[in-house]
Amino acid sequence: MNIVRFAPSPTGNVHIGNIRTAIFNWLFARHTKGQFLLRIEDTDKERSTKEAIDRLLECMDWLGLDHDSDIFYQSSQEELHIKAAMKMLSHGNAYSSKNSDNSDKKTIVFKLPYDCSTVKNVREVGVAEFNIDPGKPVRIALDGLKFFYINEKKKSVETAASLAGFKGLKVYDENGSVVFELEKHISEIHKSDCAFSFENCSKISFIRREVFYKDLIKGELAKPLDTMKDFVILRSDSSPIFHLSNVYDDITQKVTHIIRGDDHVENTYKHLFLFWALGADIPNYGHMPMIVNHQGKPYSKRDGDAFVGDFREKGYLSDALFNYLSLLGWSPGDNREKMTRSEMVEAFSLDRVKSAPAQFDIVKLLNINGLYMAELQDDIFLSLARTEAEKQLWLDSSLDSKLFSDVAELMKSRVKLISQVADWKYFFFDESPLFSGTGGYTAELNSKAFSYDEKGLKKAFKEKDSTIGALSEFMRIFRQRSFACAACYESSIRDTEKELSLQEGKLNQPLRIVLTGTPSGADLANTMAILGKDRIINRLEKLLTIINGVF
Repeated sequence: MNIVRFAPSPTGNVHIGNIRTAIFNWLFARHTKGQFLLRIEDTDKERSTKEAIDRLLECMDWLGLDHDSDIFYQSSQEELHIKAAMKMLSHGNAYSSKNSDNSDKKTIVFKLPYDCSTVKNVREVGVAEFNIDPGKPVRIALDGLKFFYINEKKKSVETAASLAGFKGLKVYDENGSVVFELEKHISEIHKSDCAFSFENCSKISFIRREVFYKDLIKGELAKPLDTMKDFVILRSDSSPIFHLSNVYDDITQKVTHIIRGDDHVENTYKHLFLFWALGADIPNYGHMPMIVNHQGKPYSKRDGDAFVGDFREKGYLSDALFNYLSLLGWSPGDNREKMTRSEMVEAFSLDRVKSAPAQFDIVKLLNINGLYMAELQDDIFLSLARTEAEKQLWLDSSLDSKLFSDVAELMKSRVKLISQVADWKYFFFDESPLFSGTGGYTAELNSKAFSYDEKGLKKAFKEKDSTIGALSEFMRIFRQRSFACAACYESSIRDTEKELSLQEGKLNQPLRIVLTGTPSGADLANTMAILGKDRIINRLEKLLTIINGVF
């Protein structure tokens, strides 16, 4: 059975990149009928607060990410992590190292194995040589090899790496004679922690090896072993480092597939050795593409909303956000952009996860949210709209509930985000800063007023005199009629256009902007039917009276 885990370190708000990792793991587990485990890596005691953990759990619950076992708290395993480190120390897979502050406390450092004959993920790739700076020393010690090589620009560059990366190392003096062979001294170095240093050296040679693995998303990945250093697994205060805790817990939870962000690729090379040292099978790895902005840089708060809570607060639906994040870096193999959860579970596979970075597109998310909004049951949509309007402080018990229901029914198909109910104010309020004589367009000072779109108004009245004349004629015809349905409002507009020999639809834009303050919206005749004859005449009279003074 496939077992995956989501292993966040909650320290604050939940980033969409982290929750997308959870979504991909959840989809994989549900598709393969495996298990989706939740592990809280809470070893950062100062930052992993209860509030941060609760915020994470709330986000997962909101998105419907259910897990298949009790939550596994990494802090509960700390003693076992320490024992594992000490066992590696006693078996020669680690060594103690003094702190740089010269205190008596020591860290425990994992020693990459010089003998990799039993490490399945290490292979030889050939002989490597470096010309080195004779003016700088070559140092060989338990903590690794340090030298200065001459790069293509003839500059001296300091390099340090684990001894494991330099199998068969030979150091040559300026005359080309071998002054040191690592094979002859490696046991001595490991046993007695002795060190060697050489001056006036010209070259080193060694058998290059690399650590490799097949990534389920990126394909085969490899890293030269001579570019890796031994790494700390236990701090001087005896607290375990992420690398050890993470691998040990994966073994404990019997994780078979590790699906995480590609910012962990470098960690994986280290973790392969830890699995080997702990005598465990290496799980399958898949590294997901990073979420980036339009410049191709990692997506962050600077680019806009980046936390799950931000989107929830702004009225995005959980199913819409789940849908969008699922398709951010994964494709079902067709052009579907809106999929039910069961459809995504059925179609999901890691071989269709893209390796290239995934660009976050807020417009696409908004459009997908609009599709989900349109599918809401009318009563649910009405409840959401009411709640949002109350939150915006313009809906209260004094407003006609029947009117609100009628408006919600009309506007539902146009709403992509529930916060857009703020644009409905022209149905409920007749005041606008434009009518007050202040010359303003927006209703910044009064939540119970509607605003006018300045650009839309100027565009509609580009031919001001003829437009005023046409609206005046419309108002004359309009006053004489009674209206029993939306079609009656429609006919009054068309009849005016015929009377003035105007192209059909010519009056729509100026009428809409005068009556609603916005250049776009629901069907104009239906909008007018909700506003009613008296309010329409009132707005036409007000605007036509002041329009010359507006621009």
